[in-house]
Amino acid sequence: MTAKIISGKEIAEQIRRELKQKTDKLVAEEGVTPGLVTILVGENPASVSYVTAKQRAAKELGFYSIQDTQPASISEDDLLALVDKYNKDAAIHGILVQLPLPKHINETQVLYAIDPDKDVDGFHPVNVGKLMIGEARYLPCTPAGIQQLLIRSGTETSGAEVVVVGRSNIVGKPIANILLQKKDGANATVTICHTRTKDMAAHTRRADILIVAAGFPNAVTADMVKEGAVVIDVGVNRVGEKPSTKTPGKMVAILKGDVDFDAVKEKASAITPVPGGVGPMTITMLMENTLKSARHAAGLE
Repeated sequence: MTAKIISGKEIAEQIRRELKQKTDKLVAEEGVTPGLVTILVGENPASVSYVTAKQRAAKELGFYSIQDTQPASISEDDLLALVDKYNKDAAIHGILVQLPLPKHINETQVLYAIDPDKDVDGFHPVNVGKLMIGEARYLPCTPAGIQQLLIRSGTETSGAEVVVVGRSNIVGKPIANILLQKKDGANATVTICHTRTKDMAAHTRRADILIVAAGFPNAVTADMVKEGAVVIDVGVNRVGEKPSTKTPGKMVAILKGDVDFDAVKEKASAITPVPGGVGPMTITMLMENTLKSARHAAGLE
């Protein structure tokens, strides 16, 4: 058996078409344009790339978007004042501060300073708490994307045995809570594995749905996967370089996930690739959260 490929790229494109229709309707009928600001501190190449992709997506959907780039030397107080400025800006519905921040800035303080109603990343403790009790307005973007991959690929979650490898606040904990909820696209029995789990393979081999966010390549191998499982690989690891197929003479990164894809796809019923799996969904769900925020500000939800 060779697994069906769950294409995050294709599903993300489908969702973005839906978001564009909703955005156009909101602008036409209510005169409200969703507004997103991305705040970048310094010039970390990966962060620049991520922010550029987010801004491109926002503009394609017809959002009002601001890219606010600050020097790495900005003080914590000045960054907090910048966040407060956008908290008070009625044209801005979503505020995203790109991480990581320079070491002299307390990331927690900055994230907590964002108005929870504009926290489209879903990281503020108010929104995390609402997630826990099943009343979240904004789901964290990567976990929300994972849930949509499962729903739109036709994967049944109700009653399923789900195992999550990784307990981060960004992926592991929130996706576990999302799939535990008594809601459509959830209702699963969830186990979280981590670096102190004894006999991890004994847990992963029970999984109908295996979600891997371990942070290193080949964390899950074929012997750790049940025949017919659905495998969602969240990891992105740079393992080398290869010549670009688009630009002669240019080298591009070789990316691998946290799952031994070639071996596991022969046992799984469905699997996400890396790249092109979870990655495209994260930015798409950020756009969905920004649209939700705009609708909420307009009194529509």
